[in-house]
Amino acid sequence: MTEPLTRLQTRLAEITDLSYVSHLLEWDQQTMMPPGGGLGRAEALATIRRLSHERFTDPETGSWLDEAQNSLDGSPFDSDAASLVRVARRRWEKALRVPSALAAEQARAASLGQEAWIKARADSDFAAFAPYLERNLELARRYVDCFEDFDCAYDVLLDDYEPGVRTDTVSRLFAELKSELMALVATLSERSESVDASCLHGRFAVEPQRALARRVVELMGFDAAEWRMDTAVHPFETSFGTHDVRIATRWDQTYWPTGLYGAMHECGHGLYEAGVAPALDRSPIGRPDSLGLHESQSRLWENMVGRGRPFATVLAPLAAELLGGELSSLRAQALYCAVNRIQPSFIRVEADEATYSLHVILRFELEQDLIEGRVSVSDLPEAWNARFKAYLGLDVPDDAHGVLQDVHWSMGSFGYFPTYALGNLIAGQLWERAHRDLPRLDDRISAGELSPLRAWLREHVHRHGAKFSMPELLERVVGGPIAVTPFLSYLKAKLSGVYGVSL
Repeated sequence: MTEPLTRLQTRLAEITDLSYVSHLLEWDQQTMMPPGGGLGRAEALATIRRLSHERFTDPETGSWLDEAQNSLDGSPFDSDAASLVRVARRRWEKALRVPSALAAEQARAASLGQEAWIKARADSDFAAFAPYLERNLELARRYVDCFEDFDCAYDVLLDDYEPGVRTDTVSRLFAELKSELMALVATLSERSESVDASCLHGRFAVEPQRALARRVVELMGFDAAEWRMDTAVHPFETSFGTHDVRIATRWDQTYWPTGLYGAMHECGHGLYEAGVAPALDRSPIGRPDSLGLHESQSRLWENMVGRGRPFATVLAPLAAELLGGELSSLRAQALYCAVNRIQPSFIRVEADEATYSLHVILRFELEQDLIEGRVSVSDLPEAWNARFKAYLGLDVPDDAHGVLQDVHWSMGSFGYFPTYALGNLIAGQLWERAHRDLPRLDDRISAGELSPLRAWLREHVHRHGAKFSMPELLERVVGGPIAVTPFLSYLKAKLSGVYGVSL
């Protein structure tokens, strides 16, 4: 390794370490921190963000990037060294446009906003949260103003979570997806009573639910020596390198799938970060860059595995054993049909596969309206409720079940939401490809053997970290760009079987 590249790696490792400190503070805030710690935590996060930003945008970093680039001497595009320099330069050039003070203030406002959101959601009080959302929105617009080379303001925000992907591309994909899903939901909602989901409801203590979730994520690859599972108001995953992964879910004592599928979803994220090649640790490419790819992993494990017919033969007896009571005689087919019942509902993280993306598309559209000033914060609940009625046919009863249900806006994460539905589409493409490469995949899953799928994902997706953008990696794995058809084909085939209709 050349001296310029070593020097650059040392600097980038320090910056990565600072990001781990920030993530650790954020993890603690959501799982362990006492409520009174919010103000101090916001200041600490702002300080870490400012120091990291200043260290990264130091002119010395730019000089070392130039020297490292010149020392590559024809290294292949997909080599670790060339990928490190390429990704670091892209991030450096973007960070260089943003003042350190603004980066610090965004971190401070995100931390304060999250604490305000927790209370506002519990009280269903949007008015109490509105000033914090106004502040995050103001900072997001100031951030956008740091850039000039974009087609629309939302491109700048989307690029933070899906590098190189433009708003018009997402809008085109979502227009096709929305049309298909709304027609599918309309058809199946008329038949919702034909599917019995009563086994999902009742009274279920938290500890047996926790035991069930733990058994399932261990099958997926949860390793107690390097992972933790905790409780949070909103499920999430974070990591501090490939050997320290944290997931959190929440529990509902009247609806046991909440905790289980939340844990499977976040474990899918964790497997991605734990599967990055160890050689990439403590570097900009040591953590996945595309949130669409990230979400594809969580959605694939939660739904295509967790709600699939093969895994029902594993999950039903586990639920019967650990939850007991009315579930003691639970059968695989009954569980499979219940967890795939299509029924419009209010909470995104608990939505079925057909309505889930409609929740996301609604937020994607409203985010653009907020950034462009077409919708004000004060008018957001009304705009939310009207669009929710149009897309999902439901009257939102209160803000806790509507505009306040997700944590992301409290954290200033504008541009994040579309990656959830992009993740569904990517998962459809990867699922299709995995079945071609692993002909006996369903048989292995029905036997509780999830390691072949995990190994396939690690080889084709996880190990690369942030070396490739989402379009680049999809080209390598499935031979083409992101597409709607594989996901819709998968979904229609599943629901045709559940409902006994041709879709």
